[in-house]
Amino acid sequence: MNPLAAELNELLEKNNPYVLAMLSDLGRNLFFPKGILSQSAEAKEKAHKFNATIGTATENGGPMFLQCIQDKLSAFNPADIYPYAPPAGKPELRQLWRDKMLRENPAQQGKHFSLPIVTNALTHGLSIIADMFVDEGDHLVLPDMMWGNYNLTFATRRKAIMRKYNTFNADGGFDVAAFKDCLQQTAAEKGKAVVILNFPNNPSGYTPTVAEGDALIAAIKEQAEAGCNIVVVTDDAYFGLFYEDSLQESLFSKLANLHPRVFSIKLDGATKEEFVWGFRTGFITFADGNSQQNEAVLTAIEKKALGIIRGTISNCPHPSQTFVIEALKSEEFVAQKQQKFDVMKGRALKVKEILNDSRFADSWSYYPFNSGYFMCLKLKRVEAEALRVHLLDKYGVGTISIGKTDLRIAFSCIAEEDIAELFSLIHQAESDLA
Repeated sequence: MNPLAAELNELLEKNNPYVLAMLSDLGRNLFFPKGILSQSAEAKEKAHKFNATIGTATENGGPMFLQCIQDKLSAFNPADIYPYAPPAGKPELRQLWRDKMLRENPAQQGKHFSLPIVTNALTHGLSIIADMFVDEGDHLVLPDMMWGNYNLTFATRRKAIMRKYNTFNADGGFDVAAFKDCLQQTAAEKGKAVVILNFPNNPSGYTPTVAEGDALIAAIKEQAEAGCNIVVVTDDAYFGLFYEDSLQESLFSKLANLHPRVFSIKLDGATKEEFVWGFRTGFITFADGNSQQNEAVLTAIEKKALGIIRGTISNCPHPSQTFVIEALKSEEFVAQKQQKFDVMKGRALKVKEILNDSRFADSWSYYPFNSGYFMCLKLKRVEAEALRVHLLDKYGVGTISIGKTDLRIAFSCIAEEDIAELFSLIHQAESDLA
């Protein structure tokens, strides 16, 4: 083991040995090297004559660039686009995102958590978590209505065992009892669990109520008190798109500093929150389980996360970070974001209005949804994949089939005035097959 990794592990052992026990074998061996980057950082401060440390090209006192590219980006300083960004991301962006997080999650005020680290959007953050905390045979606790990419990230890449629980109960609410049973079984079998809480949920479009959220937190704390080490990940990809009665904050706010055996990780990003999917700008934020500030634990985990970033993608794109900084600092940001929220909410409510038409009753019911980008039909007479293919081939309508009965509809990309026609076509295709 590299001495730097051993040093970080000693910090964890001294300050919270439960977190050390949560790490995968790879996680325990991770470190951030004291190599070119640290030497370059030192040179940036002290090399007043010449700085010949880092592999970029310079010209006329700034980064070298092609004018044909800069002509398209003339509003931006070349220094804010072309050089490498720091492995943890631009410091200004990290602070701005932290400030935004606190504004939008008041319950997070007074909690101890790390400065967000920039990731190449949410999937990259999930990959970091998988590598740091999941070994072969570890159990991942998540609902049966889940984003399919979790399979690749955790099961295929890291050979985790996917422990799924029922998403909704008979009353149409989140099945907290099923979650609690699944977590309890995992705790009994492994003594360690990795929990993913994805709200608003993909594919269902559901966010729990405040009472359901509190019950989820209580179930996690109960198992921690019983001796289970729990890594809890809030996948907040669609954060803020809450249209009806639900939680309005991330559960990370209540998970942070909950219990020494609970290590909380928040994944979020500009990707979907700010409608910049192609920018690939996300964040990963850590919170130790101790109620008192424990910088040593967060420092060790951050350095291990930076080690895996350095060892895989080196750093995240600089231009995207600059663009997001400019957006967050804009006086028009809040108003423009509210306008887009109103459009999305209008689409969601229109879907609900259309689906309550009795003419669809023989064809499907629908799962509860109150947020996010998606909703799911539960088909009664035909299989979802057959309907998906028929819709595509005969009517030119694209949907996503999930299992035998569920058809996912992304209302996020359908204009409100087109929603009635969309479901009429789905109904006609279903009737063809039925």
